[in-house]
Amino acid sequence: MLHANFVHLHLHTEYSFLDGACRIDDLVEAASRYKLPALAITDHGNMCGCIEFYKKLMHAAIKPIIGQEVYLAPQSRFDRKGKEVYYHLVLLVRNEKGYKNLVKLSTIAYKEGFYYKPRIDKEVLKEYNDGLIGMSACIRGEISYHLLRGDYDKAKKALLEYLAIFGKENFYLELMRLGLKENEIVNGGLLTLSEELGVPCVATNDCHYINKDDSESHDILLCLQTGKDIDDESRMRFESNELYLRSPEEMEQLFSDHPEAIKNTLEVADRCNLDFHLDEVKVQLPHYDVPEGFSSSDEYLEKLAKEGLKAKYTHIDEKIEERFNHELNVIKKRGLSGYFLIITDLVNFARESGIPVGPGRGSAVGSLVLYSLGVTEIDPLKYGLVFERFLNPERAAMPDVDIDFSDTRRDEVISYIKRKYGEENVSQIITFGTMAARAVVRDVGRVLKIALPEIDRIAKTIPFGISLKEAQEIPEFRNIINEKEEYKKLISLAMRLEGITRHASVHAAGMVVAPHEITEFVPLYRMPDGSFVTQYPMEAIDALGLLKIDILGLRTLTIIKNTIELLKRENKKIDIENIRLDDKKAFNLLSKGMTNGVFQLESEGMKDILRKIKPDSFTDIMAVLALYRPGPLGGLTKDSFIKRKHGKEAINYIHKNLEPILKETYGIILYQEQVMQIASVVAGFSLGEADTLRRAMGKKLPEIMDEKRKAFVEGALRRNYSEEVANRL
Repeated sequence: MLHANFVHLHLHTEYSFLDGACRIDDLVEAASRYKLPALAITDHGNMCGCIEFYKKLMHAAIKPIIGQEVYLAPQSRFDRKGKEVYYHLVLLVRNEKGYKNLVKLSTIAYKEGFYYKPRIDKEVLKEYNDGLIGMSACIRGEISYHLLRGDYDKAKKALLEYLAIFGKENFYLELMRLGLKENEIVNGGLLTLSEELGVPCVATNDCHYINKDDSESHDILLCLQTGKDIDDESRMRFESNELYLRSPEEMEQLFSDHPEAIKNTLEVADRCNLDFHLDEVKVQLPHYDVPEGFSSSDEYLEKLAKEGLKAKYTHIDEKIEERFNHELNVIKKRGLSGYFLIITDLVNFARESGIPVGPGRGSAVGSLVLYSLGVTEIDPLKYGLVFERFLNPERAAMPDVDIDFSDTRRDEVISYIKRKYGEENVSQIITFGTMAARAVVRDVGRVLKIALPEIDRIAKTIPFGISLKEAQEIPEFRNIINEKEEYKKLISLAMRLEGITRHASVHAAGMVVAPHEITEFVPLYRMPDGSFVTQYPMEAIDALGLLKIDILGLRTLTIIKNTIELLKRENKKIDIENIRLDDKKAFNLLSKGMTNGVFQLESEGMKDILRKIKPDSFTDIMAVLALYRPGPLGGLTKDSFIKRKHGKEAINYIHKNLEPILKETYGIILYQEQVMQIASVVAGFSLGEADTLRRAMGKKLPEIMDEKRKAFVEGALRRNYSEEVANRL
């Protein structure tokens, strides 16, 4: 495949919060269209999008170049005087050493240099520059700053300092032609410096959005960042609409008088060769000390799990033993015995400390080993739960264990983790708020100075959880938008910004525990309250193979504990671990929708379903929870389930072999486990392959769904199912 002869080396994604407007998915599409051989990410002051960027570009067969546009303090990063004072400097990663150094620099900027912005200085740059390429950045760069003020000598001095830090072969001067008169002044000086000192130039475009006509929506973004409206003459704005992802041909034409600046972008790209090896199974767990007498974590886990299995089952039949051994083998093969021991230790600490622990939630309850270890209290065999949904041997991803603790004592659990594994090795995890449909309409409307009652009227016609594109199918929304041209403009701009990352916050439950100091693996970010979180979100932490744990604080557990304590005072004892699950009085209350204060069952929508279904078994409660998900609520599943339960609709199975799988849900596919079991029984999928199908369906990944659909139909035909049955399923 022929590639373009140019690479964009200076680019801001949506993770340059309220400044960059390049969605990574859109970038990948544009880069593929332009046949770019590589592309760099250089967000302002953070690396938040680097792993997502890396993964998606690699998937598209485009080389990702990891970088950052850092803020540089003029003197010391510890200076805290005057207004915002800093220069810009672009750093690109050449190799693994460079990546680790950029992680260190990015963290230091937040931990030591934060003053309006996260800043480094030349002192730390001298210490952590190995494996990095430096570039002079935009007109806010130090060299450009002095050139704009006509001080060539200071610009030369600054350049010489950078050459001394990076080495002459690792520093480049950025030429930009963005339609600004300042660019031409700076470019003249940079070219003179280049000739005098033999420093190569690269052509860049300081990309902040993808298409030229995105400049107006980007301007709205800047207004949101600064809290200004569009008519404020004093607000920050870009005096150019040229900061877009120009095509390689445009860049070549723009710099036709300096072809070496175009060619040098390929040279830089060739020198940047960081490989995260994300396609390999990589587990980076903290060390777990096994007791004396055990040679490995595998051996110790097997001992604990076997003891727990015997305690859980009075009779261990062949089915139980086969499932147990299968899980244990997968865990050992994936190098995850330490992970299971760490989770077990954490739960044991909580229980021994009198901290209420939940019975388990999410896919983890599908593990017989976790049930044997006492981490979960749900028998996966009794409820037909599938291990591969929790830990798929065919997919290189870390398992995910969500654990509920009493909300008033969650901090004790977090403190224990920090004491046990080292405070410097543990961190909470970042998450990002995005501009959802309603919110972006309100934001853009305010910037455009549309009256608040009018904005409110429009926003309230948009149901929660749908996109603006989907909202246009709603007559009421469509009619209002057609009333005024300014409303049409509002929605047009809002659609361009919808879904873009707006701000960073702390994940409600996520913790990461690293084998060594956390900043050996991921950079840290400073929150407004002064606390620190990882710059990478959950998905990136998972991709790097680090241990992440969801430690949730659940009020219900506190209420249950307090209730038991109050009953004790009246000499009434309740064993919460062994309460009856067939209490008719309890089901009578549920059937009447009397569920105030009952976890997951107290919303008005949930009460409505309970009154209609009138549950009389524990499996009915499971069905109620599944039916309340957006999918069943939006279709006919809920109504059919209710009618079938009460004998008002016939129960039909697409094929008789599905009856054992779908009997308890009256012939309706309700659970993800049922999807996996059907794929296994009908198409002969392994449970690992069936889990891949389940994930593709849940995440609506069309490429994988199309691939698996074909495999499903072919597998079903091989197993003598008709083509009609296969296609219906």
